[in-house]
Amino acid sequence: MGSLDANCIASPRGFSPLDIDDFRQQAHQTIEFICEYYKGIESHPVVPRWSPAISAVSSPSPPPPSPCHHPPGMTHWTNPNFFAYFPATLSSAALCGDLLASALNPVAFNWLSSPAVTELESLTLDWLAQLIRLPKGFLFSAGGGGVLQATTSEAVLCTLVAARKMVLERAGHDGADKLVVYASDQTHSTFAKACKIADLFSLRPDSLRAAMEADAAAGLLPVYVCATVGTTSSTAVDRWPSWPRWPAASAPGCTSTRRTRAAPASAPSSATIWTGRPGRLHQHEPHKWLLTGLDCCCLWVRDRPRLTTSLSTDPEYLKNRATESGLVVDYKDWQIGTGRRFRALKLFMVMRCYGTANLQSHIRSDVRMARGFEEMVAADTRFEVVVPRRFALVCFRMRPRRAGADGEAEADAANRRLLEEVTNSGRIYATHTVIGGIYVIRFAVGTTLTEERHVKAAWELFRAKADAAWEAAR
Repeated sequence: MGSLDANCIASPRGFSPLDIDDFRQQAHQTIEFICEYYKGIESHPVVPRWSPAISAVSSPSPPPPSPCHHPPGMTHWTNPNFFAYFPATLSSAALCGDLLASALNPVAFNWLSSPAVTELESLTLDWLAQLIRLPKGFLFSAGGGGVLQATTSEAVLCTLVAARKMVLERAGHDGADKLVVYASDQTHSTFAKACKIADLFSLRPDSLRAAMEADAAAGLLPVYVCATVGTTSSTAVDRWPSWPRWPAASAPGCTSTRRTRAAPASAPSSATIWTGRPGRLHQHEPHKWLLTGLDCCCLWVRDRPRLTTSLSTDPEYLKNRATESGLVVDYKDWQIGTGRRFRALKLFMVMRCYGTANLQSHIRSDVRMARGFEEMVAADTRFEVVVPRRFALVCFRMRPRRAGADGEAEADAANRRLLEEVTNSGRIYATHTVIGGIYVIRFAVGTTLTEERHVKAAWELFRAKADAAWEAAR
């Protein structure tokens, strides 16, 4: 991968951490390094040939007294042969936006601390809400609005806290040990993490209506339902049931839906709704499919006070007339922490520079390439597509060569070996999941630089190593 010249970090005139001339020199060298990196990105193994034995954690050392090089141990997420997890897309506009945001370095916890940062975030979230065709109730002009969070985990946690507060305000705090939440077994792990933090951990993957009715009859308080549409593991889609309308005192909680809309302009996302009133909250991650780079997670609400009253703080040192007027947005009350980055600038630049049509084209291209990969898998009798492809993820495996439990165990071992061989080659990177008890290879298309030739080459690599993987797994 190479590294920057250590001398570009050392100031020739003594320590001056924000000397403009030094910065100009360092920035030019850094940009040149980035450009050369992307020009040759396909020459690097997607996954580094490192082992835990050389980890910095296992080999501690003191911090360097002077500038030094860093060893090339990166997993190259922007490599066009990266097909693991879900992609973390990036673009020139996002890179420039991040650079500007870092240079300005505002800490925009409330409107007064940086009015332009708050206003740009509100504007950009309204733009994106319209681009993905959210109902108008999610716009600031209609009493709703959006906020940028770092990750889905934080967005889900905020909505869980709001749901819990609303339920306990009506049912009383004696009901705190009766709260129950629901999700399928394919729901993203961030939901389980949020439940742990909020002290809510009753995940129920069985029949939702029956479970909720049984729990309500037992005196429990349904507070949050997380149904999945487009899961991370397999892009599974739950059938949306006919939601019961619970009495306001027993279950005024949240329902969360993980969604990935294929057209006309979409990205992996989550939506959250209040029970009996669909579409109260919606969560969406532009850093996965909309070219913004990590981190950029959007959360919209129809009813701002539902969220902000559960998270707001008002210390004396932050009081000001703008906040007291009630006419401005203080984003510290929309999130767990107080300080926040200028995330909106890179999202604003992506939308402003590329426009809706180009973003739609980017997503449709990924879906088309994934469809082509699925067709190649289906055409080889040694393989099978395990679940129907939705969007840009293909879940497949080598077929068992004999029936029964022993045949399935052999197939699991062979597919595990196949994925290891492909990954160890350094030519591509894919990951696995377990669906219905069987080992499955995940192939996710979506990295910014990926083209059809990369998808075809990846499939040829799987095909070439398939038979040897079977023999080695025996």
